[in-house]
Amino acid sequence: MLLHRNLGRMEYLAALELQERLVESKQREASADILLFVEHPHVYTLGRGGKESNVLAPEEVPVICTSRGGDVTYHGPGQLVAYPIIDLRSKLRKDVHRYVRNLELSAIRTLKDFGLTGTRRPPFTGIWIGDKKIAAIGIAVRRSITFHGLALNVNPDLSYFKRIIPCGLAWAEVTSMRQELDMEQSIERIRNRFLHHFAEVFGYSHVEKAENEESRMEDHDPRFSILDPRPA
Repeated sequence: MLLHRNLGRMEYLAALELQERLVESKQREASADILLFVEHPHVYTLGRGGKESNVLAPEEVPVICTSRGGDVTYHGPGQLVAYPIIDLRSKLRKDVHRYVRNLELSAIRTLKDFGLTGTRRPPFTGIWIGDKKIAAIGIAVRRSITFHGLALNVNPDLSYFKRIIPCGLAWAEVTSMRQELDMEQSIERIRNRFLHHFAEVFGYSHVEKAENEESRMEDHDPRFSILDPRPA
C-alpha cells in the first residue's frame, strides 16, 4: 500500500526532520510506504559532494547542506517537491538505480499528460526538455529506506536559479511547465497526476491519503539531529 500526504508550504528543515522520523520509524517496524508532497519557501540546498563555489549569490536565501545526492539546487514557491519514503527491500530489491529511473519515469509521464515531452539525459539525473532541465532528482537511502526525492518546476520564479550553477552544470538552462506552456499551471492537478503515475510505475495496487503522522512520532529521541538521526 502507498500512503500520500500533502504537507502544503513547509520550511525545508521541518520537512527533512519529518522524513528522518518516518525513515527511523520504518526501520524500527514495517509500515506502509508514503509519498510526501510539499512546497518550500525560497531555499538553496547543497547535496553530498556538492561544491560551495556553485552557489554564486544567494543573498537573502538560506543555503542548507543536506544529505541527498547531487549538487546545488533551488526550492521555492511554485515547485512541486515529492519525497518518497519507501522500502527498497520490498519494492525494488535494493536496486537504487532502478528506483531513480522509476522516479524519472513518473515525472516523464506526468509531463506527457500536459503535452510536454520530458526526457532523460544520461549520465545526468533529472528530466529535461531539450537542453533545459525541468525536474531535479537528489535522493538518499538509509538501510534500504529512501528519502529526499524529486522537484518539478511548475510555476517557480526561475530567476532564483540564476544565483547558482544548478546541479553544477554551467551549460544547462532551467525551465518550468509555466514557461514551456506559456501559462500558469495547477499544482494540485499536476500533483494528482504525478501520484497516479508514481503508483502505477512502482506497482502499488492500493493508494490512500495518510492521516497526520505527527501523532505517531511522540517517542522521537531528541538526541537525533536533523541531518543525521543516529543517536549521539
